[in-house]
Amino acid sequence: MASTNERDPERAAAPDRAPAPPPGEPVPDLLAFAVQLRRMNGEIGRLAHGFATEQGLHPTDVQALAAILDSDTPLTPGRLREHLGLTSGAVTACLDRLEKAGHVRRSRDSKDRRVVHLHYETSARSVARAHFLPLATATENVRSRFEPAELSLVLRFLTELNTELSELPAPRR
Repeated sequence: MASTNERDPERAAAPDRAPAPPPGEPVPDLLAFAVQLRRMNGEIGRLAHGFATEQGLHPTDVQALAAILDSDTPLTPGRLREHLGLTSGAVTACLDRLEKAGHVRRSRDSKDRRVVHLHYETSARSVARAHFLPLATATENVRSRFEPAELSLVLRFLTELNTELSELPAPRR
């Protein structure tokens, strides 16, 4: 019987695709992924709640900070509202808390003064880095136990999962 790579030359040439599991080794099922993703979400959530408490913020404020930090382009309050599934008033209150605490600043677009952009303050990044250093250390410890091809595959999985999840509508609060 031909191996998977012999039947699918494209798969054989793609270094970021995992080979079929060895004979007798089961393919992890959806439940196994769900359990591990919930556990990871819970652990990261625990660290994020600690940061929120330490900074006098609401947990949603930390979600907003992450969205602002991870955005490819400066977010607007409207895009942040859509991303978090909040009302306009809730986003305004969140941004007011974040601005007062020195984590974000708002700026007007130079071409259209009605447009407001959100920026993560550089000084606040160092506060977040210090708090989340244990997460970065744990991530690096685990990364060091994997081969580059395995890490590429894990990163590809997480990237594709996040892309799928980002296309789901956020429930309005």
